[in-house]
Amino acid sequence: MAFELLTRDQIKINYEKAETARGNITKELIDAVEKVVHTLHTRPAVVGRAKEFDSYHEKYKKLLKQYPGEEPFITDIIALRVICPFLEDQLAVEKLIRKHFTVIELERKGDEYSFKEFGYESIHLLIEVPVELTAKYGDCGTDAVEVQIRTILQDAWAEVEHELFYKNSENFTLLGDPMKRRLAAVNASLSLADSIFQEIRIYHRQLNGELGKRRDSFYRKIEETTDGLLFCEESDEERQSPEETALEESVPIVDEYAPVDDLLLNALYAHNKNRFNEAIAFYSRILEIKTDPKTCTMIYKHRGMAYFAQSRYEEAIEDFGKSLETDEKSYKSAYYRGVVKSVLRQYQEAIEDFSLSLAINPSQPYTLYRRGQAYYHLEDYPAALADCEASLALEPSSTGAGSFRSLLVDKLKMLG
Repeated sequence: MAFELLTRDQIKINYEKAETARGNITKELIDAVEKVVHTLHTRPAVVGRAKEFDSYHEKYKKLLKQYPGEEPFITDIIALRVICPFLEDQLAVEKLIRKHFTVIELERKGDEYSFKEFGYESIHLLIEVPVELTAKYGDCGTDAVEVQIRTILQDAWAEVEHELFYKNSENFTLLGDPMKRRLAAVNASLSLADSIFQEIRIYHRQLNGELGKRRDSFYRKIEETTDGLLFCEESDEERQSPEETALEESVPIVDEYAPVDDLLLNALYAHNKNRFNEAIAFYSRILEIKTDPKTCTMIYKHRGMAYFAQSRYEEAIEDFGKSLETDEKSYKSAYYRGVVKSVLRQYQEAIEDFSLSLAINPSQPYTLYRRGQAYYHLEDYPAALADCEASLALEPSSTGAGSFRSLLVDKLKMLG
């Protein structure tokens, strides 16, 4: 069938017939895409619109001019935009869109640019309008929806580019090379910023992963040393000395010019591999650099954990103390120092540290539990039971505190 050339009024009448359905379907699609992409931790923003007639008609005329005799096919009558914080989120969003919608076409904008050119980058998908939506609302005037996936910075560039160039395409050709170079520099800066943000995100992910492993191993050591004393009393002779448990390692030569970020990641990696002397060397190098108090608090705490893992208890106590000196609100440092003193059977001093930690932050079931243990070893069973009950009130699922409570109840019955 030959394409029939219509007047503007005829095009407008046909276009506006589907206006209500188009608006409703656009809203439903925004909600549907938002529901899908909000499964990601970064929860990308989703915006959308149905094209106004004037904008539609301008594009219609432009396509008629480019392809005379053919009916214009406009893909962005309904358009959605997914705006992501990081570059890697774009691929994650693309994967989710592919999974939950029927994709007709995929285009990666920006791949065609040479290093000398500038322009925004993004991922463009064409998806089918879901049949259930057309069944619900009727024909919306299009079978496809354009979905653009951009980072925040790509979106910023696209908005500026649209205002400067798309709406003023004739004026753009008048720009001289110096102005074009400036624009290229701006685009390159935004692209570089996106890459740097992504690198920082990857670093944080690695750092958090190593921190999580380090915490898990540290807490296992605490449980082995303190709970072992509680539920299986052993003689002083049976306890290993620091010399018997410390690992024999060589101390690495640390690059004195390495940045703190690299030193910390190397320290945590070595720590998690049980290469404690290596970790301590990295931590010590960071402390030699004049870093801010918050960083020092954290590093003293980590180095203290490494000393504790080697059963170098006095050095661990010293580092946890220094951590508290640099930040008097570091309740975990007070707790860790209390744990080490419990291992050394300095129970009264341990209680003082646990109490200090709880004074800073009362909502610590594990600190109440450890203080209760210290009271138990001092044979103050009512105080131990009070702490155990308080710990269970904060964390009812704690099997350790539950077993401790049973032990205390039996002990008090025997004494009663």
